[in-house]
Amino acid sequence: MASLTTKLGAIARTPTSRIFSRRIQVGSQQGRDALQQGANEARNTAEQVANQSNDMAGKVSATAQDVTAKAKQTVQDAWGSAKDTAQKAADNVMGKAQESKEFVKENAEQVKKSMNTKGPIN
Repeated sequence: MASLTTKLGAIARTPTSRIFSRRIQVGSQQGRDALQQGANEARNTAEQVANQSNDMAGKVSATAQDVTAKAKQTVQDAWGSAKDTAQKAADNVMGKAQESKEFVKENAEQVKKSMNTKGPIN
């Protein structure tokens, strides 16, 4: 009878151990699945943050380039204006000098005559 009891006990224990073993396997698989899902979500979130950072960096870079281009254009415009003003001033001075030169030439003969016709100063 002992042998029958031992056999019955072994049979009785076997399905229970299989059930527990199966539950552990199912629980382990669920745990692995949950862990994998968490890892996937963390990776997706990290990718989204990286993409948003890259987008913002691109926008900042584009804005900086735009500001730089505008500043460069402003400096070029100011330099062009300064050159134009200096050229106008130079032309004006040269024009006045030319007018004076012409005036002196035109009136030099008259001044000579005037100086020759007057007598000595007493």
